[in-house]
Amino acid sequence: MKDFSIFDIIGPNMIGPSSSHTAGALRIAQLARGMISGEIVRADFTLYGSFARTYRGHGTDRALIAGVLGFGTEDSRIRDSFHWAEEMGLAWNFIVDTQNKDCHPNTVDILLQNREGERTLVTGVSIGGGAAVIKRINGVDIDLTGEYHTILVRQQDTPGVVAAITSALSDHHINIAFMRLYRESRGSLAYTIIEADEAIPAGAVAQIQSHPSIQSALLIPKIGA
Repeated sequence: MKDFSIFDIIGPNMIGPSSSHTAGALRIAQLARGMISGEIVRADFTLYGSFARTYRGHGTDRALIAGVLGFGTEDSRIRDSFHWAEEMGLAWNFIVDTQNKDCHPNTVDILLQNREGERTLVTGVSIGGGAAVIKRINGVDIDLTGEYHTILVRQQDTPGVVAAITSALSDHHINIAFMRLYRESRGSLAYTIIEADEAIPAGAVAQIQSHPSIQSALLIPKIGA
């Protein structure tokens, strides 16, 4: 039988209402923020289901903006996240989709753009108790919760890439808790997600990025660490 923590029941401490619509939404945006490099200058949010119906009244919009800005759940700036977005040069837009019924009721697509023009599209779901799962990145289905120290690697699906990633982590004495490979199709774009028990050092990331078939390697810190 699964053990439940207090966070599974009431969620984390948070400025404002702590629910799927606030704490979970902020967590989705925090994770999405870690999936693109550089300074984020624009965020477009497409809301589905319950998010689409109640996002203003429940503060989902402010929580999503706050997460993209990197605010934690206890940051007093969440209440004024629109103001801080303007101050920090982040443009945003909210799109409501009430037609798509084939998704979890607390789902959001977040399209992020950095100053260099790179774009990353992330789909996240708030599953209750302040927890969230990233279900898709750039059209590739994944499964990422932010409960561990994580490295997200984008690569070409070629022989030897996964071995190079694990070798780099072994060289830095990183214990792998979970490792998953996701790809569009054989030989095409792929993502490797590695979740570790301890923080992953920058040296390991640099070693991974040096492989010619790897496009990027991004650290996603453990949420709440």
